[in-house]
Amino acid sequence: MSTTESRRDEPVTTVLTWQVRPGREERFEEWTHGITRCARQFPGNEGVSWLTPEDGHRYHAVLRWSDRHRLAAWLESEERAHWHRRIEDIATEVSSERQSTTGMETWFSLPGTTVQAPPRWKMVLTTFLGAYPFTLLIQWLVTPHTTGWPLPLRAAVFPLVLLPVLTYLVMPRLSRLLRLWLYPRDGG
Repeated sequence: MSTTESRRDEPVTTVLTWQVRPGREERFEEWTHGITRCARQFPGNEGVSWLTPEDGHRYHAVLRWSDRHRLAAWLESEERAHWHRRIEDIATEVSSERQSTTGMETWFSLPGTTVQAPPRWKMVLTTFLGAYPFTLLIQWLVTPHTTGWPLPLRAAVFPLVLLPVLTYLVMPRLSRLLRLWLYPRDGG
């Protein structure tokens, strides 16, 4: 399998930006619930999260899909086009700001909800809380068995073990456990 083929099969996260007309925010947020439900039914969907603006009228949709091909199928689908026609007088997608990401922010999402991203200091502290115990565990259990290995290989073991554990096991659970602190209802 070529590198290009394997990349097509990798999960992808894409951020879409919407410019909402002033005074139409409530209708737009109602619309987000409907299009999110529709997207969840589409093959390959792994979640949609909405980030509300701190100030201004730009909303961001974080789309997670099993691969680029299925994401493209959703983006070009009649179902999505139908939902877009419903808000032509409310908001406009800013296509120039469409971007794919694999950043840490995707660890901190509440699928199907409209929330602001947590402050970066909270993301850093939460990541530390998740990573530190596993860093100790890796240092204790794995590092002693790799002392004879070349430095680049020894250095590769740590992220190869830690990152999948954080991404698939620790951070989703930790962000759910700390959701009231990460996403306070009163904005504080």
